[in-house]
Amino acid sequence: MLQTSYEAKTKDLWVFIETKDGKARNVGLELLNPGRRLAGIQGGQTVALVIGYNCDEAVKEAIAHGADKVIVADDPMLAEYSTKPYTEVMEKVIADYAPEVVLFGASSIGRDLAPSVSATVHTGLTADCTHLAIGDVDKTVTNAADKAKVEAKIAELGQDVTVEDNSKSITNPKTGAVVDVVNVKYIYHKQLRMTRPAFGGNIIATIACLQHRPQMATVRPGVMQALAADDSRKGEVIKLDIKPTNNVEVLETVKSAKTSKDITEAKILVSAGRGIGSAEKVAMVQDLADALDGDIACSRAVIDAGWMDKDRQVGQTGKTVRPEL
Repeated sequence: MLQTSYEAKTKDLWVFIETKDGKARNVGLELLNPGRRLAGIQGGQTVALVIGYNCDEAVKEAIAHGADKVIVADDPMLAEYSTKPYTEVMEKVIADYAPEVVLFGASSIGRDLAPSVSATVHTGLTADCTHLAIGDVDKTVTNAADKAKVEAKIAELGQDVTVEDNSKSITNPKTGAVVDVVNVKYIYHKQLRMTRPAFGGNIIATIACLQHRPQMATVRPGVMQALAADDSRKGEVIKLDIKPTNNVEVLETVKSAKTSKDITEAKILVSAGRGIGSAEKVAMVQDLADALDGDIACSRAVIDAGWMDKDRQVGQTGKTVRPEL
């Protein structure tokens, strides 16, 4: 197991690429776009981590969509997602390569795997991010014990930090006693600033993981836009020699029959809000969507009223969509 934190060996940014039947899923490919931007600011490379079975096609897709390097774990044990073997793979490669940042898509798999990995390697995780940036983050401490802990961690991680020490000594005019007042501001440079909605979407919070590595986040599907595939791109491929274990045996995979389209893939959406007035008016919205050869979506108020299913919700606490109309 990893130590509680470590000094990153590289400034690389990793993106976990989900696979299905050997092909990359879009939820991971779209993160390579912001990954390239953020890795460039950090001074590192964009690395895709592909886990699955018969993944050659997924590796090509990752490079075509922007990965500078691909680390591949290809094994029959990884053909179907299971928490334990996938976490084992992630733990090993993070320990071996020590990246600065690891990103996951906030899919059902990403939301299961990311917290398992973060707990295993003892680092923080910010979930359901809607924006990522690299920038300065400041932290102020006001007692000597915290000051010692912060400075020890900065030294351990080898971080680039500017220190503004505003500490001073105050003399009590009546007793003559001298009191040391600690006030030190630490400005951490090139930190991952992770933004997500909080408290039901009522506020937007920006979070940083200052004292543990790697910095980890899940990002909502559809928030980022994948780069156009460039099949002429070349990238380094590292194939792992790893034999994961599992205490779960998958006997059968049954695909459920979809009764509705995924609104994140819809080119035309008709979205309803509280103003439609009642559940009976949903049929009218559906008629308009059908006439436009589109699909329906709605606001949180409609979901709270019970007029539509949760998978139709768009917005801060719903799905991020990019329709043409």
